[in-house]
Amino acid sequence: MADTPYLVALALIEQEGRRALPLAGRSQKEVAAEGEAPDELGRALVLELLLRVWQRSDAGLLKRAAAAESLLLVELPMERLPEDLPVLKAAWLNSGDAEVFRKGLQGMSPRAWTMAVEKFQPVSLTQLW
Repeated sequence: MADTPYLVALALIEQEGRRALPLAGRSQKEVAAEGEAPDELGRALVLELLLRVWQRSDAGLLKRAAAAESLLLVELPMERLPEDLPVLKAAWLNSGDAEVFRKGLQGMSPRAWTMAVEKFQPVSLTQLW
């Protein structure tokens, strides 16, 4: 289990002119094969995260902060969670530089996906790297 990467859903958002980066994560019991997405757990994490983001809308207007890459699902080695992810998150909250955030996340994560939905289609995961 220690070798199993952690799955994390991240939302890069702005609310009332302030950046926020809520996240939800869970360890994976089974890792999706190369070229495949962690469909069931990924969708569950993103749903949980989006419900929390939606609840935040009571406090003010929400806006995606990184266009189509504002909602991400990433696999992270467990050792990256306690130190590296909080540092990257704090840097993005301070700078708002989505490209620097993406590059930092890419250096930590072996795989990442964006999530999207189109009318009359199911939610789709698109691999970024």
